[in-house]
Amino acid sequence: MTRRDRVLSGMQASGKLHLGNFIGALQNWVRLQEKYDCFYFIADWHALTTGYANPSALKESTEDILINFLAAGLDPDKCTIFLQSKILQHAELHLLLSMITPLGWLERVPTYKEQQQELKDRDLSTYGFLGYPLLQTADIIIYRAKYVPVGVDQVPHLEISREIARRFNNLYKEVFPEPEALLTEFPKVPGIDGRKMSKSYGNAIYLSDSPKVAEQKILTMMTDPARKRRTDKGSPELSPVFQLHRIFSTKEEQNEVAEGCRTAGIGCIECKKILIKNIFRVLEPIWQKRSELIANPKLVIEVAEKGTDKAKKVAEETMRVVRDAMGLR
Repeated sequence: MTRRDRVLSGMQASGKLHLGNFIGALQNWVRLQEKYDCFYFIADWHALTTGYANPSALKESTEDILINFLAAGLDPDKCTIFLQSKILQHAELHLLLSMITPLGWLERVPTYKEQQQELKDRDLSTYGFLGYPLLQTADIIIYRAKYVPVGVDQVPHLEISREIARRFNNLYKEVFPEPEALLTEFPKVPGIDGRKMSKSYGNAIYLSDSPKVAEQKILTMMTDPARKRRTDKGSPELSPVFQLHRIFSTKEEQNEVAEGCRTAGIGCIECKKILIKNIFRVLEPIWQKRSELIANPKLVIEVAEKGTDKAKKVAEETMRVVRDAMGLR
């Protein structure tokens, strides 16, 4: 049997997963597990880099993500699902990489200054925040992953992992492959206020929302501001609802609602009801699977334990080579 190339990706345990996470990442992960040796993890340590002062929601968030991984279609027989903090080798490699990584490399990572500006209500003058890319690098290269699925805008973030792997190999010996970007088209999923769907904006449709809550959120979404009355004509390009139609609706339906918007031939509520039908077609299998998993927590725990055991063996195998290379054995 030919060995498949390994893919590594994770999600930060900083809140519940939403529709944007599913469209932007999980849907793609499900496809990748058919072709690659995929390792997917819940990054609970990473959640502490910005949320260290309020860790109370970490357990609930971790459980919700694990359930959604499975409900969205990740198959533990086809991929490895695990929890970052259960693999202490990640922390060991992170420490060893910190010995060889120039400080300037971390300070120039694009998100370092961006997040400091965005999250002004938090004290981010910590090593954990500065060293986030280093822990991320350890997460990737400890499994000697060949690919990391990213969007084009995230390629610079992966470059520092490649540089650190290259520096280690040059200083000691060839241990790590330089992880390559597996470029993926991530559609921007608008939230109910028109901005990018995000937990931090409070504008998300969560995978754990009930059908009633999800429907109500969609019905209250903003549309083209010019359409104050049913008889007003509008521009579908200005409507976040139409952006969601482009993701969830058929071409025929998109043409129908676009023409209806421009001519006032369709009202915003009618337009939203078509969207609700199409979003629910995607969410209903997830909701059903979530209910089954919530009713069987033992199965969920077993999946996490099995995946963690497998990941730990791979990580320890890598660390034996790393320790040898650095003269630590």
